Amino acid sequence: MKSTRFFAAIFSATLLFTGALAQAVQLSGTVTNKTTGKPAGGDTVILVEPMTGMTEVARATVDASGHYTINRPTNAPTLVKVMHQGAEYFADAPQSGTVPEISVYDVAAKVDGVFIEADVMELESSNGQLHVLERYFVHNTSMPPRTQWSAKSFEVVLPEQAVIELAQGQRPKAGALPTTLKLQPNGPKGHYAFNFPIQPDEGDKDTQFNISYTLPYNGSFTFHPQESLNAQNVGVLLPKSMTFAAGSGSAFTPINQDPNIQTFVAKNAVPGKALEFTVSGTGSMPREDQGAGAGAQAGAQPGGQPGGGIGEPINTPDPLSKYKWWILGGLALVFAAAAAFLLRKPAGAPGTSATASPLPGHAPHFAPTTAAGRNGALLAALKEELFSLESDKLTGVVSPAEYAETKAALETVLKRALKKSS
Repeated sequence: MKSTRFFAAIFSATLLFTGALAQAVQLSGTVTNKTTGKPAGGDTVILVEPMTGMTEVARATVDASGHYTINRPTNAPTLVKVMHQGAEYFADAPQSGTVPEISVYDVAAKVDGVFIEADVMELESSNGQLHVLERYFVHNTSMPPRTQWSAKSFEVVLPEQAVIELAQGQRPKAGALPTTLKLQPNGPKGHYAFNFPIQPDEGDKDTQFNISYTLPYNGSFTFHPQESLNAQNVGVLLPKSMTFAAGSGSAFTPINQDPNIQTFVAKNAVPGKALEFTVSGTGSMPREDQGAGAGAQAGAQPGGQPGGGIGEPINTPDPLSKYKWWILGGLALVFAAAAAFLLRKPAGAPGTSATASPLPGHAPHFAPTTAAGRNGALLAALKEELFSLESDKLTGVVSPAEYAETKAALETVLKRALKKSS
């Protein structure tokens, strides 16, 4: 985490060396309530600085036609935040001019059309521990579209022995990066809830939840996955050196497409009915020489549609190919915000699933070729990382000492950059 933020600091310096506006400018934009299809008149627009703890620097109100103007008094990285029925919606604030249209949605604690497309678990073992990375891909297809949000927006059940290392949520927006969260206990031991909005899908972008945790391991462990929503797929990925055994009444089917790992899939899991499987043995997931396989699988999606064949009968292309290569990069790739941004292939790129990602050790697929493109990418990475740092502080994920150290490093780079660009 520290190295990621130091990289973000370097990126910010590179961006600022290109020059920044020193005077206050006026930004304008529109906010639309996509639930009603009408302007979001009366909503509050706040300009915040991630560098200074999401400090408010300006405020405005959306008028009856959905428009607003707001003064940007600083050239530091800023975000535009819109408050709608208590939920927060964000957009990058440009140096000047027009802010991209911000869509908001009415909020409800539960909405129809929310389901899990896939619950994917990656397992490996070392030093008497079982390491688990679990990712949930959650769709919100509500009509009219509404945001599901409460203190228990998304509930999960982990093994009682689980020691949580990290939890994140990611909004369904192109370019969005994971935000570090603090899981809230939710009843019996092992039951937790995310206080994070499940916004309506944006195109093929869904809401994602990531959890990294460890389990004590003596060579064998039995899982009893429980889903809080209907889940089209529950997938288990593990090294070839480990053994998988489905429990009684649990229909896991092996997918034998990838020679480097084992994949097992259970279809159509429902709330209230636990699955069961046991893993044994030791081993680590492969993390090298995966580029060819990743590209081949990512490009093999039937019809190029989101889901990569999810919902198709077994013996068709691997239904987890959409997610597999995202996960196999290892925990560092998945949970490093700035690195994920720089290595991510943009949505809509030919021949690539929307959630597929380049792998460590391979050249990024996306490299902006213009100065404006590079600056935009660097600015976005910096803003997201600063936002993540402040989120970590608010949720207690980082210690005060780590927060102070990282923030001081960023501020030092910022001051030097401003001095050299003046």
